[in-house]
Amino acid sequence: MGGELMKGKTVGKTIIAIADAVSLYCAITIIALMLTGAFRNDNFTLTTTVTGRGNRLMRPPCDEIYVVGEGETLHTISDKCNDPFIVEKNPHIHDPDDVFPGLVIKITPSSSSSYGT
Repeated sequence: MGGELMKGKTVGKTIIAIADAVSLYCAITIIALMLTGAFRNDNFTLTTTVTGRGNRLMRPPCDEIYVVGEGETLHTISDKCNDPFIVEKNPHIHDPDDVFPGLVIKITPSSSSSYGT
């Protein structure tokens, strides 16, 4: 009877030791993943912007292919993206005053300065 009790305590200690080791490896893995994500440098990131109408996802201001958003004009897009020749580079825009949300345009920023500022 005494031998079985000792055997049960040994098994219990072994299980606890295994659980502790697994917890330690999980913690190390989580920390490694967090550090990897913290130092990652993406050219394309999504950010959440809270507006009066709720949450929406936005991308960086001036990709080569740009989708016109609500309330934007060619002038505001040109200023934001440093591309003064949007109309010339987009022959599908027949009327510069007729720009609507969802319109896809090509952006070629001027090389004289950085865009988005």
